[in-house]
Amino acid sequence: MSKMSLNVGIKGLKRGTSINDITVPDALRRRIKLGLGWFDDAFGGEGIIPSGVMMLTGTPGAGKTTLLLQLADAITKAGHICLYNTGEESLYQVKMVVERLGLKSGFFVGQDTLVGDVLKHANDLRKKNPGKQVFILQDSLQTLDDGKYNGATNSMTPVRCIEALTNWAKDTNGIVMFIGQVTKNGDFAGKQTILHAVDMRAQLYIDEEKKSETYGERLFEVTKNRFGCSGKRYILGIAKTGLYEKGSIQQF
Repeated sequence: MSKMSLNVGIKGLKRGTSINDITVPDALRRRIKLGLGWFDDAFGGEGIIPSGVMMLTGTPGAGKTTLLLQLADAITKAGHICLYNTGEESLYQVKMVVERLGLKSGFFVGQDTLVGDVLKHANDLRKKNPGKQVFILQDSLQTLDDGKYNGATNSMTPVRCIEALTNWAKDTNGIVMFIGQVTKNGDFAGKQTILHAVDMRAQLYIDEEKKSETYGERLFEVTKNRFGCSGKRYILGIAKTGLYEKGSIQQF
């Protein structure tokens, strides 16, 4: 299996360089809040670092697409640029869900299946909106293709797509969020390489452990965050307007 090639290094770094001589770019010292209170709080309350890549997994029916749509709307409301690309549903279906949820801020949409086309769309938005933070929200990873085999895919296709998305984020300081492939039980179904590549991982699932104090509840938790807080868990409810916080649980 070929190794994933990610643009995470410092170009031109000389051997023998001291950590004290490394200057962190100002862009990477920023934190971007999305405007959805409990979600921002789950990542430490300060926001997400530009260049970050987040994967969302969880049980079917827990509300992952609903959450992604709420985030897309919140991102626009907060003054940023969001591209919501879907391969799971038609844009007519997405529009009807947006209407049902009462989301009013709007966001850019796409239905590309080639990851290169998604990135081209995002880059076009960057050029038209200089100085704005650009987000790509992808629903979902398994609907993307990198075009290597002219429409045919294999188990490494999602890995190559994540490589492309991650390199775009690192090159442009954009932020990527995507729904990852899961089993019927909500467990991550892809290559472990993807878990290592992402900067953040969040899970949205329904607690089916009968002995649990939160049995039957919808839970959201951050299990990985290279840039800050992780381990927070939230009890969520779902209403006509989407997901909302019912309570938080001490870090696990």
